[in-house]
Amino acid sequence: GGLGGMLLFDIAEIDLSRTAFDLEGIRRRNTQRFEMEMLDRIIHFDPEQGNIIAERTVKDGEFWARGHFPGQPVFPGVLMIESAGQMVSFYYSEMLNADKVLGFAACEDVKFRGMVTPGDTITFLGKIIDLRTRISSFHTQGLVNGELRFQAKIVGMPL
Repeated sequence: GGLGGMLLFDIAEIDLSRTAFDLEGIRRRNTQRFEMEMLDRIIHFDPEQGNIIAERTVKDGEFWARGHFPGQPVFPGVLMIESAGQMVSFYYSEMLNADKVLGFAACEDVKFRGMVTPGDTITFLGKIIDLRTRISSFHTQGLVNGELRFQAKIVGMPL
């Protein structure tokens, strides 16, 4: 069951310029550092609806850019998955007020729909499927300029 071109939830009423959690706020929950910090900010965190929105601007000179691919850098799909994983891990920790991060248990129905390159800002959407202390699952999507570039179901287990 793919989502086609549909978004996980209606973002029309959400102020995407707002920051709910800045980088320091993310660091309070997520333990990745240095080149493995994949999110710039959390835009929207709505536990009642089970929704989260995060953002990342892809920059020139990131660790992957020189070799993927020389002269034509393309943001790797695995790092889109990692970025979305960090967003849902943040959701899990913030929601449960837990000092745990989620590690990947599974990644399903992954689809890529176009390149992401330096200068692009990716808006990640997450919608909870199931939140439990042992295993949690989320639908995720990545948008650039409102266009779907990535989607995946991410299943995580606390590390």
